[in-house]
Amino acid sequence: MAELVFFSGTMDCGKSTLALQMDYNHRARGRGGIRFSRNDRAGESVISSRLGLRSEAVEVTDGTDFWEETVRRRTGGVRVDYLICDEAQFYSPGQVEQLARLVDEMDVDVFAFGITTDFRTRLFPGSQRLVELADRIEVLQVQALCWCGRRATHNARTVDGIMVVTGEQVVVGDVAPDNGQAAGGGGPVIGYETLCRRHYMRRVTAHAADLMAGREVSLPFELDACLWQGSSGQGSSGQGSSGQGSSGQGSSGLGK
Repeated sequence: MAELVFFSGTMDCGKSTLALQMDYNHRARGRGGIRFSRNDRAGESVISSRLGLRSEAVEVTDGTDFWEETVRRRTGGVRVDYLICDEAQFYSPGQVEQLARLVDEMDVDVFAFGITTDFRTRLFPGSQRLVELADRIEVLQVQALCWCGRRATHNARTVDGIMVVTGEQVVVGDVAPDNGQAAGGGGPVIGYETLCRRHYMRRVTAHAADLMAGREVSLPFELDACLWQGSSGQGSSGQGSSGQGSSGQGSSGLGK
């Protein structure tokens, strides 16, 4: 019996790697499938892993209809037993409902992979609908780690090294070191970092912790780390909320 399975986890926990491995396993047993992705870090029409694995995929857009994509291929004689749907958090709720319909009416297995919440800890619309409709939800066992060594449970966005909690929900990038992306070719460097809940709530990123350690001061857990600029105490609330005005370097580029 076909299933809609949602594999979820934070950034940097191996979702795309698992997606490619599952596709390989099913094809090795003679099954036919379609790979889908949206806003992959490596560009359009590809599923890529931080381990260096990559494979061509169909790029999902706002106009993609999974039912029509599957029917067209089956009508043309192409075998479709399963779908690999990477970056599923970026799919619309309606597209997730199309995936559920394929499972129920055409007996097609759907394996969806994605982040559950964004950098504000809010559910992505696609992920929310997957949680509501999936037959099973699998939390990936490979744990991403916070800079402190604890299990990372939250995805944080940084602008010029400063954690922010406002802004557009989708800004494509990565969490790999030294891979920050400057908006507009000279604008602020946008990065992402996985944090444990403790340091997400206190807004203490690896960059902030390194800055404090370099000044030989204790981590000021009673303060908002976005405003912390060392013992001189020159922070301002405007800088903390907008992500502007810090000389720190960003740790990477978006949410995947």
